[in-house]
Amino acid sequence: MALIISALLKPNSLPFSPLQRVTPTAKTRRFSCKVLNSGHPDSELNQIQRKQSPLGSSFVTQLRRSYSNGEVSALANGVSVVAKEPDHDLKTQGRILFSDVVVQKRREVFWRGNWNALDIASAGIVLAMHLLSLCAPFYFNWPAFWLAAGLYLVTGLGITLSFHRNLSHRSFKLPKWLEYLFAYCGVQALQGNPIDWVSTHRYHHQFCDSERDPHSPIEGFWFSHMNWLFDTSTVIEKRGDSTNVGDLEKQPFYRFLQSTYILHPIALGALLFALGGFPFLVWGMGVRTIWVYHITWLVNSASHVWGRQAWNTGDLSKNNWWVALLAFGEGWHNNHHAFEYSARHGLEWWQLDLTWYVIKFLQVVGVATEIKLPSQLHKQKMAFNN
Repeated sequence: MALIISALLKPNSLPFSPLQRVTPTAKTRRFSCKVLNSGHPDSELNQIQRKQSPLGSSFVTQLRRSYSNGEVSALANGVSVVAKEPDHDLKTQGRILFSDVVVQKRREVFWRGNWNALDIASAGIVLAMHLLSLCAPFYFNWPAFWLAAGLYLVTGLGITLSFHRNLSHRSFKLPKWLEYLFAYCGVQALQGNPIDWVSTHRYHHQFCDSERDPHSPIEGFWFSHMNWLFDTSTVIEKRGDSTNVGDLEKQPFYRFLQSTYILHPIALGALLFALGGFPFLVWGMGVRTIWVYHITWLVNSASHVWGRQAWNTGDLSKNNWWVALLAFGEGWHNNHHAFEYSARHGLEWWQLDLTWYVIKFLQVVGVATEIKLPSQLHKQKMAFNN
């Protein structure tokens, strides 16, 4: 997510080695390679991602590791490419509590000297919402409480159903008026406009849990949870120019939301204050916003640290039941990374997935169409025993 919009600047040269053509090396050993996140065969997004990455997962057919020089090579679409593996002699910076995730490079955010205006604005909004929520015990009433609960449902689905499953992954289609309505609900979650949110999320999948991932726990739990929001220069440097949201940028509605984004939550706050005074503002904006904030952020952090992996995705994604409960099904994160195009994340009957239930309801009433689900063949490919 991105709290405030900004024009993406051309990043400086990236501080890691790009892929290069492989040269013959000694002492190599073959081993099997999974096809990771090959995506739905008819997905427009999948076609975009294949154009962007020289290692499109559906093309990877062979993988080699050279023990003499620490390189990994792959035969991709008939072309051999190679990348450097991390130096395992370098000291790691600790293991995240109760997990097997090792922090490779803990990124310092708050005490660095290169804060820009966007970082300051994002941190200011997050701090303001937390401070506002501290007033909640002193301004409690039941109408304000139920207002917060209702907005949690509406804006939470705006993120999970609209920003994530509909716009980021094109898991299903809606009539434009309904697509835009759900997207507007997502804007009121105060997590950024759809164009920036979707762009960051697509880059997360493209570079998941690598040094180019915008938010991975390999740089520390709190960096993946929220601190990355306050270091936009590093995020832009990691991912390069934002070229993966052309499908949204060509639509005037999303360009309008990008240019006027911050005005909409302000207008909602003013409306709530007019309707119910300070209690409505405290609960409807402060408490509800930070509740949805941290639930969304837990998908990025906790669901890459704690839980179980049902599928061989090659990343740190986990299925985490308590995050799924809070985040309307988003916590079945290993399922999602295995089949990112799927409209359903809770693939087992017992995996509660409120977002999927809403999508299914929209299908029953005839407004959700072209719903994508993983095939049995794809499940077999992603299974650990394949």
